[in-house]
Amino acid sequence: MRAAPSLRGCVCLLLAAILDRARGYLTVNIEPLPPVVAGDAVTLKCNFKTDGRMREIVWYRVTDGGTIKQKIFTFDAMFSTNFSHMESYRRREDLVYQSTVRLPEVRVSDNGPYECHVGIYDRATREKVVLASGNIFLNVMAPPTSIEVVAADTPAPFSRYQAQNFTLVCIVSGGKPAPTVYFKRDGEPIDAVPLLEPLAASSGPLQDSRPFRSLLHRDLDDTKVQRSLSLLDAETRGGRPSTERPSRSLTPDPSSVIQPTTESIPETVVSREFPRWVHSSEPVYFLRHSHTPGSDGTVEVRALLTWTLNPQIDNEALFSCEVKHPALSMPMQAEVTLVAPKGPKIMMTPSRARVGDTVRILVHGFQNEVFPEPMFTWTRVGSRLLDGSAEFDGKELVLERVPAELNGSMYRCMAQNPLGSTDTHTRLIVFENPNIPRGTEDSNGSASGPAGVRLTLVLALTVVLELT
Repeated sequence: MRAAPSLRGCVCLLLAAILDRARGYLTVNIEPLPPVVAGDAVTLKCNFKTDGRMREIVWYRVTDGGTIKQKIFTFDAMFSTNFSHMESYRRREDLVYQSTVRLPEVRVSDNGPYECHVGIYDRATREKVVLASGNIFLNVMAPPTSIEVVAADTPAPFSRYQAQNFTLVCIVSGGKPAPTVYFKRDGEPIDAVPLLEPLAASSGPLQDSRPFRSLLHRDLDDTKVQRSLSLLDAETRGGRPSTERPSRSLTPDPSSVIQPTTESIPETVVSREFPRWVHSSEPVYFLRHSHTPGSDGTVEVRALLTWTLNPQIDNEALFSCEVKHPALSMPMQAEVTLVAPKGPKIMMTPSRARVGDTVRILVHGFQNEVFPEPMFTWTRVGSRLLDGSAEFDGKELVLERVPAELNGSMYRCMAQNPLGSTDTHTRLIVFENPNIPRGTEDSNGSASGPAGVRLTLVLALTVVLELT
């Protein structure tokens, strides 16, 4: 009597085995793949083991978080004789098969999950199909496509008497996943303090409690130290330093009026005086990263390196931005050298200006490569510009319909960036215009004279006759 329950259990297990054997045996798995690089050829392999008769194989690409399945490959056994050898039900051996899908040039948009669905006929009835599936996530990497280093908030003036913060921005685009971005100075990695939030625009000089390493050996000699001390002495005496920009006035001091016969035009004056705020130790660098996802699945990374600028030491310093990414065999790099402007090259058109012409004075280059981009300020020595303004900001100064009174006038261009400033002067020579008789032009260079006077008299006479 006690053996009856165990006997019934054995019978149930035997029936279950028989039914399972009747349905057919099917297991499916997809071979795992390591991350692949965009542009490579990729083969997805679906392995399945069965003793049943094949019905179909379907590959899907899953998108939108699994809500949409896009069919990319289908094999239907009803329209193929490849599996006709499995028609014999007398052979009960397990057979291993493999279905492959090849992506010749994988793209970032191909990133995501894929599924392989396999169906076999039920052994109990040909109207039923036994299904099994496997899945894999294809991780497509893309190396960065571009790298660029720019200066933030430029163009900006040179601050001679107040310390200012300076920021380099390294922009890396096209990478997936986000690359690692870091800075170097003169080939040495920069030990920067990480920041999570951007610095306030009004924040003063940056400070840190870490020990400083002196950089005096780099670009600081006794001459510069003495010139800086002489500037401080001028401040304590209440005098104006020789390099300070003079105040403008509508009525120039007669003693400062330049005489054409004795004037010597200076080529270039570079401001290299530095006050007491300049530190002689290594600056404190702060680094902040931001990530912006793109519509194509890539990420734009911006690395912002900020420190308190020291023109005495930072001028001609080489900064490089380097990028590491698993899809790159070696780091990407972009370099900039901080350089103050020196020796502006002035071009005037036309080269022989005549009365009534439109004259353009343009800065078309420097004696050196300047970074960051400088700003330009034009003034007229001893007077206002032709339009009445005291100064003009821009790379090109345009003087429309120049009158004869501007002959011999001198114009000053100051080019500056946070590393320094330089001044240069040019003189405008205005020749007579044969199409405009002498004395017939007004202050704007337009013709006037006897013809204009006769026209005015005729108009006045007409008005008198009408009144009488």
